[in-house]
Amino acid sequence: MKKKIGVIGAGFGGLTVACLLAKKGHKVTLFEKNDQVGGRARIFEEKGFKFDMGPSWYLMPDTIKEIFEELGYDVNKELNLVRLDPHYKMFFNDEAIKIRKDMSENYKLFERLEPRVTPKIKKYLDEAKYKYDTAMEHFIEKPYLKATDLINWKMLKEGRNLDLFSSFDSHLRKSFRSDKIRKILGYTMVFLGGSPKNTPALYSLMSHGDFNLGVYYPKGGMNALAKALEKIAKELKVKIQLKTSVEKIEVEKRVAKRIVTDKKTYEFDEVVVNADYAWAETNLLEKKYQTYKRKYWNKKIIAPSAFMIYLGIKGKIKGLEHHNLMIENDWMQHFNEIFENPGWPENPSYYVCMPSKTENGVAPKGHENLFILVPTAPGLDDNDVIREKYAEKILNELEKRINQKLTDKIVVKKIYTQRDFKKDYNAFKGTALGLAQTLFQTALFRPKNKSGKVKNLYYVGQFTNPGTGVPITMISAKIVKKLIENESN
Repeated sequence: MKKKIGVIGAGFGGLTVACLLAKKGHKVTLFEKNDQVGGRARIFEEKGFKFDMGPSWYLMPDTIKEIFEELGYDVNKELNLVRLDPHYKMFFNDEAIKIRKDMSENYKLFERLEPRVTPKIKKYLDEAKYKYDTAMEHFIEKPYLKATDLINWKMLKEGRNLDLFSSFDSHLRKSFRSDKIRKILGYTMVFLGGSPKNTPALYSLMSHGDFNLGVYYPKGGMNALAKALEKIAKELKVKIQLKTSVEKIEVEKRVAKRIVTDKKTYEFDEVVVNADYAWAETNLLEKKYQTYKRKYWNKKIIAPSAFMIYLGIKGKIKGLEHHNLMIENDWMQHFNEIFENPGWPENPSYYVCMPSKTENGVAPKGHENLFILVPTAPGLDDNDVIREKYAEKILNELEKRINQKLTDKIVVKKIYTQRDFKKDYNAFKGTALGLAQTLFQTALFRPKNKSGKVKNLYYVGQFTNPGTGVPITMISAKIVKKLIENESN
């Protein structure tokens, strides 16, 4: 039976679920409070510079390709994808190294860092591929509404091989002596909103995506992916309502009947929420219909927020690649300042993206586009004085890393922090990534894709299954599409 479906929030989860449901013939309306689609993957433009405001890594290309195929589109025709080489550059305190798309070059690097380590690296990557393939086939696309979704024969058989019950940090320490190798393999935990100490070793599968599947860049930035999905949505007759704030989900007898916006009220058969899960549950629903109340969210391990600086720089910058990771010797101290003793990091590891290395259109000729991101604890005090002082600290540190002056060449500067995440996305405690992907916040233990109190209310995005990251939130859309289709049959 074809239904009228309302989707709240046009991030990657909302865009994807709107497209998937419209492809099945449902009449879909997509609401977005901001003036453009993409959620955190919006763009900011000023003086000829074009900045991706959020996600900047195009990973798991196989997953995105499959979703486009399900919609009847070829991702390579909808996006101009470039495989980056190097994938990224890592700046340690004493040297900078590049991770290449050619694994033979990476093996040479690993051998220099730890002699006779190549067989261990190959074994590690084989295991990462096995975990990735097994997870994608048997576990990732499940809603985990009941225990049997988790406790099944495959899980019982493969649980030990998947390293579910050990931490990523301990897994790396058992395998590699080199601290630099452990950091090269472990930095991806930031994408999952966790640290190597609180993230299950299962997620070494991310290394398969990094080394085997490759790191890509869509021309136009990650917002180009959002724009491609917007185009597909319109072609599938999705009605997109921008600059429309949702104020309430009206429920009668455990059935969501209406979405109330700041403009008018709409009636629907099904409702899907891609807005911040914690905010939506506690602000759009009456208390009796909230599956997870504020007390629940306050007990959760929230993923990091981010201190971000968008910079337009006059002149060319030497030594930076498209993706750059600035790694401190004691990076666990930074993780502790996020999860254990929250505070502004004293000596942070951070990320610098320079897309003008790959694409001319993101900066005027003879200029560079820089995006700096420092992971920070959510819920910190965040005022103008702190912002400016911390930005100065990070810029000074970056200048030392690359041995070049930047501050006197700034044409555009915009600081974006957790208070902006709260304002623009209703982000709980200003988080950039939702819930951390710890063992007890994964699968059965993660907030459900389907409401436990409202029969026709569903959730997609980074707070629910399967977790954080652009392709992962797109998979959450596939989960919800299946749930709605099963209800319709």
